[in-house]
Amino acid sequence: MISECFNTNEVLEAILASIDEGIHVIDMKGQTIFYNEVAANHDGMKVVEVLGKPLLEAFPSLTHKSSTLLRVIHSEKPIYHHKQSYVNAHGRIIETFNTTLPIYVDGSIMGAIEIAKDYSSLKQLSERLADLESSLKPTTGKDKKVATNGTLYTFADILTEDASFKGLIAQGKKAARSSSSVLVHGESGVGKELFIQSIHQNSNRRDEPFIAQNCAALPENLLDSLLFGTSKGSYTGAVERQGLFELANGGTLFLDELQSMPIDLQAKLLRVLEDGFVRRIGGAKSIQVDVRIMTAMNINPKTAVAEKKLRDDLFYRLHVLSYELPPLRSRPDDILLLINHFVLHFNQKLNRSISGIDEETKAILHTYQWPGNVRELKHTVEFMMIHTEKEVLTKDDLPPFLKQGKGPERTILPLREAMKKMETKLISEALLQTDGNVFQASKLLNIPRQTLQYKIKKHI
Repeated sequence: MISECFNTNEVLEAILASIDEGIHVIDMKGQTIFYNEVAANHDGMKVVEVLGKPLLEAFPSLTHKSSTLLRVIHSEKPIYHHKQSYVNAHGRIIETFNTTLPIYVDGSIMGAIEIAKDYSSLKQLSERLADLESSLKPTTGKDKKVATNGTLYTFADILTEDASFKGLIAQGKKAARSSSSVLVHGESGVGKELFIQSIHQNSNRRDEPFIAQNCAALPENLLDSLLFGTSKGSYTGAVERQGLFELANGGTLFLDELQSMPIDLQAKLLRVLEDGFVRRIGGAKSIQVDVRIMTAMNINPKTAVAEKKLRDDLFYRLHVLSYELPPLRSRPDDILLLINHFVLHFNQKLNRSISGIDEETKAILHTYQWPGNVRELKHTVEFMMIHTEKEVLTKDDLPPFLKQGKGPERTILPLREAMKKMETKLISEALLQTDGNVFQASKLLNIPRQTLQYKIKKHI
């Protein structure tokens, strides 16, 4: 039993120390009783400089009002997703994104715990991104160029033999004639961004910027400043900086996973759609922009509205030009077409000379449901071509999750082993669908990222 080897405090401290987010705990006197290495790295401090000391002594720039930990001790109410700026004991400006919770024991508050993300590095990342977007913005005059970060695809790159999908492409070409907002939805991997880029490339904005931003990739405060820009002094360390709306002026701003955008930001987006003006955070003046907004969602918009993930007024504003892209399993004639295309593509990319796939393997690929859609099919072909030494791909080259058993001859595995094989299969499939992105795969599997990382080390 655990109690034979460790006491409860040792186990708890080991768990907290292993978490890859900053953890800071204080008691009712405001003294730090737990402080992990991640928090120390965020704060630019050493653990020994904070642990066991009063909070305001370790961080003299904080006060009872500005410290989220002390505010929670006083109010006994949690504070969620709050950006905090302060100067550490070494004079360095620190910005973190915190969730702070009261700690109760037997119904009485005993202290507070704070889980912090390093907002400083996130902000620096966003600023580098904004600088990159600015450098890629097309120049004017004779040297005008298409933004190299944008329109990589046209409608000619969408391969299909499906009549309904061809109809959608025809509608998309008509949508390119206007500047109305566009909403595209469909499962992950169906090609939403490819479809949206094609509309931009077919429009009269084709020589102007195409800037894409995933709304699920950043916390609210950071996404807000990235989209709308900042004015000097709006918060500690803020400088005059254009947001993506300004950088996309004249062109297209593509907002992916719109349902992940916080509701308050959706209201600001709606105002931009209505009047065409943006205001930088902390700024006093409104700036007029000419930006076409295109959005994408991997869930049905009506479901997002019902679940309060999408404002209904924003939905109706975007629904003028709305397209649902079909999953790959609903257009089976495209599977072999895409397989042949990807074989040619990876022959060139991998310097291979594979002639194709045998009939048995084609049948397996044709009957598979492809929950990850075209993206999953592409990665499957890439996997097969990397791992084979043959000139024709066979079922032996399939990824583990696609290899089939032998039917009645197959023996029944012990339950523990069968569950391990199934878990490994699902994890491999999720990683394949998400391009190896552990965070996205954990969302797909609906488990914590740390749990998935542990299982990857254990099983794969």
